[in-house]
Amino acid sequence: MRRLVTDTLIIAERNLLRLPRAPELLIGFTIQPIMFVLLFRYVFGGAIQTPGYSYVDYLIPGIIVQNTAFGGFATALGLNEDVRKGLIDRFRSLPMSRAAVLGGRTLSDIATNTLSITILLITGVIIGFSFQTSFPEAIAGVGLLLLFGYSFSWFLAFIGLLAKSSETVNSIGFIAVFPLTFISSAFVPVESMPAGLRAFAEVNPFTIIVDAIRHLWLGAPAGNNVWGSIVWSLVIIAVFAPLAVARYRRAAGR
Repeated sequence: MRRLVTDTLIIAERNLLRLPRAPELLIGFTIQPIMFVLLFRYVFGGAIQTPGYSYVDYLIPGIIVQNTAFGGFATALGLNEDVRKGLIDRFRSLPMSRAAVLGGRTLSDIATNTLSITILLITGVIIGFSFQTSFPEAIAGVGLLLLFGYSFSWFLAFIGLLAKSSETVNSIGFIAVFPLTFISSAFVPVESMPAGLRAFAEVNPFTIIVDAIRHLWLGAPAGNNVWGSIVWSLVIIAVFAPLAVARYRRAAGR
């Protein structure tokens, strides 16, 4: 267990040290989130009605949830690259825990998602967003976001190990995540959608997590959204962590 923890932390540190040397990844965690916030706020904000909230207050929880889900792309692309370039074989020759590779990758996503959330919240406050609940509730919302992002890191880790190239990782990931984020309450009220889409949006895990964050940050009705978000996150981990581990063992055993 001691070796697992130590090796996991070393791998996580390795992944974080790569960021300053890979500007394209750093842009994905910094400039791109700001661009999305400004586009939605000033291009679409005037055309979307969000009863009870200003659009910037409605938008920030939704766009942060979307960005947190996409945070796992660094893990997906990194694992895919490690497999294709033979780095996994080098890891096998080292006296280290095999579980540390996946554990370190997904752990580093928590750090990068924390950075993205911080940047988006600062940007949101600058353009008019404000918390309407207590400090502990706001922190609980951040914790819930990190848990949800961590769960999606395992999903994207599985995609990264499954795909044959980085282009395939991007294609599969975007096809899977984009519809889920847009057919939800992230950017528009689900009541404005046609009946079929609305029925899907109401059970979409992205709607549940976004509504949970709105409850914790804006005081929106809670329902079962907070507990539902935790359950969804744990279910995603329970399903895709074993799948990612099994796929990693298969890739490492070639």
